[in-house]
Amino acid sequence: MQQLHPYWRMAYIEAPRLPAEMKRPFTELPALGDDRLALIVHRSRLSYLVLNRFPYNPGHLLAVPFRDVSELAALTAAERADLFDEIILGQQLLTAALKPDAFNIGFNLGQAVAGGSIAHLHAHLVPRWNGDNNFMPVLAETRILPQALDDTWARLVAEVAKTHPPAPA
Repeated sequence: MQQLHPYWRMAYIEAPRLPAEMKRPFTELPALGDDRLALIVHRSRLSYLVLNRFPYNPGHLLAVPFRDVSELAALTAAERADLFDEIILGQQLLTAALKPDAFNIGFNLGQAVAGGSIAHLHAHLVPRWNGDNNFMPVLAETRILPQALDDTWARLVAEVAKTHPPAPA
């Protein structure tokens, strides 16, 4: 039998968790006051980039408007522009920090039937590498993530600091 040794998982298992009482995490995360704990990589005036806590691949980001909306049509023109600027910035950050070969970028609109568990509009930015989908998900229903979320957060925030100063409040 083959054994996997992802030694970094213990740090992930023991890491502080978000409060269980969070009912609307996409609006409550920015208010935590701790972007590292929230895994927020960048804030703009109307939206933000946050690492997905349950990623498909390392670096899986979500671009999220601050305002609680569930449909694209509910966004103002300014919110749409800002959100798409965050999506573009996220792709640039991931390209510089993780050097993926490609991306899947998209929205799950609606609740569970669309694949989303929270009815709050957000875009997924999933970096892809040649050969990143190996036999594990197919045969063992197991996904291997080679990097801890905290390490990915640190790399992306370092890239933000190099290229994009904080937006004015």
